[in-house]
Amino acid sequence: MDKRERERPRVVLGVSGGIAAYKACELLRRLTESGHDVRVVPTASALHFVGEATWSALSGHPAATEVWESVHEVPHVRIGQAADLVVVAPATADMLAKAAHGLADDLLTNTLLTARCPVIFAPAMHTEMWENPATQENVATLRRRGAIVVEPAVGRLTGVDTGKGRFPDPVEIFALCRRVLARGAEGAAVTDLAGRHVVVSAGGTREPLDPVRYLGNRSSGKQGYALAATAAARGARVTLVAGNTELPDPVGVDVVPVGTARQLREAVLKAAADADAVVMAAAVADFRPAVYTTAKIKKVEGQEPEPIVLVRNPDILAELSADRARPGQVVVGFAAETDDVLVNGRAKLARKGCDLLVVNEVGEHKAFGSAENEAVILAADGTETPVPYGPKEALADTVWDLVAPRLAENRR
Repeated sequence: MDKRERERPRVVLGVSGGIAAYKACELLRRLTESGHDVRVVPTASALHFVGEATWSALSGHPAATEVWESVHEVPHVRIGQAADLVVVAPATADMLAKAAHGLADDLLTNTLLTARCPVIFAPAMHTEMWENPATQENVATLRRRGAIVVEPAVGRLTGVDTGKGRFPDPVEIFALCRRVLARGAEGAAVTDLAGRHVVVSAGGTREPLDPVRYLGNRSSGKQGYALAATAAARGARVTLVAGNTELPDPVGVDVVPVGTARQLREAVLKAAADADAVVMAAAVADFRPAVYTTAKIKKVEGQEPEPIVLVRNPDILAELSADRARPGQVVVGFAAETDDVLVNGRAKLARKGCDLLVVNEVGEHKAFGSAENEAVILAADGTETPVPYGPKEALADTVWDLVAPRLAENRR
C-alpha cells in the first residue's frame, strides 16, 4: 500500500439484514467517490437483500462476510483496528441489541468490538420495533458509551405501513460521516456530547394577522440547523424545534415543526424537560397582533387602514434561564443586533440570565439567509469568544465547544 492509499480515510460500512440495505449502496457510492477507502462488512442476512458482488464492485474491495475467510489476516480483529470510522447502515433492531450487549457471532459484530474509532448506527425498522422499550434501552446504552445512533426518519416503511423507522437519507448520512471524520482528523473530541439530549430552536416565528397575512422575520433557520447537525455529529440526541423553514431535516434529528412564538414556547419547554442543554437560535417574534381577523382584511378605497395593536409574546429565553428544568442544564441564547452590538449583547445576557449568548450583527446581506456567520459568544462568567466570519457550522461547533465542558463540570 503506497503513501497516498494509506492517507485515504478508512471506513468500514457494516450492513445488517433489512430491506433498507439497498439504500446503503448510495452511501457506499458517495463515500468511495469522495476518496474514502471503504471496506463493506455485510451480515449473512444482508446478503439476502444485496449480493456480495454488488458490495465488492462498488467498494473496489472484496466484501468481507465471514470470520473464517482469510484467517491468517485475522479479519475479525484487523478490520476494526484499522478503521477511522465504522458506520452501520442500516442498523436493524437485532444489530443494535447485539452491539449494546457486546455479542460477537459474526464478522460485523466482531468488528464493532475491536473498533477504537467513532461508530455511527443508522437504524431502519418498523415503528413498533423502534419504539419497543428493549430497543430504546439498547440505543441509550450505545449512546452512553459514545456511539452515534441517529434518529430514524418518518415516512413510508415496508408494505403499506408509515411511521418513524425509515432509513435516513443516504446523502445526509454521508454528510454526517464526513463531519465525524473531519473532527477526528482535527484531533477534536469526536463524541463529547454522547449520552446528552440537546434542544435547539431554529427559524423564525410568524404571528398571523388574518388568514393570508402575518408578522414575521427573515430568519432562514440555517444557523439553528447547523447547531442541530453538529450536535448530532458529536453524539447528542437532538430535538430541533423549527419555525417556518424550508430546509431538509438534518439526519438523526427529531424535528418538531411550529409556527408561532407561543407554539415554539410550548414545544421547547416540553422538549427541555429532560434536556442537558437548550440553544435558542430561533428568531422569536417579540410581539403579536392583539386581534386575529378571521376574514381577510380588505383595502377600502379612500380609507386608511386601522392601526394594528400589538401585544408581547412570552420571553422564552428568560423563562428557560430562570426556571431550569433540571440541575446543571445549560441555556444558550442568540442576540441579533443592528448597532452597539456588544453593548446591547452584554445587557441582554444580564437581563436574560442564560449561560452563553451568541451575539451577531444582522442586516442586509448579514447573517439572515447566508451560509456564513460571525459572532462573539458572551459567557455569564465574563469571558468572550470571538468567532471569525466563516461557515455557520464553524460557529455551531464553537458553541458546542463551550457547552460541552460546562456539561462535564455540572455532571461532577
